[in-house]
Amino acid sequence: MSNAAGSLRVERTTKTLRALALEKLRSAILTQHFKPGARLVERTLCEELGVSRTVVREALRHLEAEGLVESVPQQGPVVARVDRDAASQLYELRAALEALAARAAAEIASAADIESMSRSLDRIEQGYASGDMSAVLEATTAFYESMFLSGGKTVAWTIVQSLNARITTLRALTIGSSGRNRQGPLEMRRILEALKRRDAAAAEVAALEHVRAAGKIALTLLRDGDR
Repeated sequence: MSNAAGSLRVERTTKTLRALALEKLRSAILTQHFKPGARLVERTLCEELGVSRTVVREALRHLEAEGLVESVPQQGPVVARVDRDAASQLYELRAALEALAARAAAEIASAADIESMSRSLDRIEQGYASGDMSAVLEATTAFYESMFLSGGKTVAWTIVQSLNARITTLRALTIGSSGRNRQGPLEMRRILEALKRRDAAAAEVAALEHVRAAGKIALTLLRDGDR
């Protein structure tokens, strides 16, 4: 009986280490501690993270599935580079989906849902003020999750989640650009104010303008980076 019980024991420590290693590596990539094209050397990562090579390999495989890491012949795993054409298409998808979600949220979101978005936006502004870009990214994701789900756009949110790693990579690129700490939250504030007024048309327009502004910055940065 004791052997059977032992074989079913959940290894909480091991799973926690794997989750933490994945979270740390993902954050390091999204905040550009590891820049696009940078090699991710297993031995070095093991030393920096204080975990085994098995844990690092599993984390890298997970990040490769998310599109944040790619395997390059003769080099091994590297931080995935963002392709300008792919980025352009992602912003087109974001614009369509977020405009749809904003319109729906303005029509049916509850007051509690809108208040949740307001709190997320407050956290975005606080993150910018303190220079905590990880907090900005986390709160931005929370804002959009509330907007999509409160508008009943669950399928659209599933699509966004499948692209979320790539979207967040581009978002990490744009939030560090000059003046984005002020302009980004201002654009999102316009979305929020339209939601509060239950003005579906204005919410849709504000969402479109926000994505298009971010897309313009990202594509410019990517173009300049190719020079």
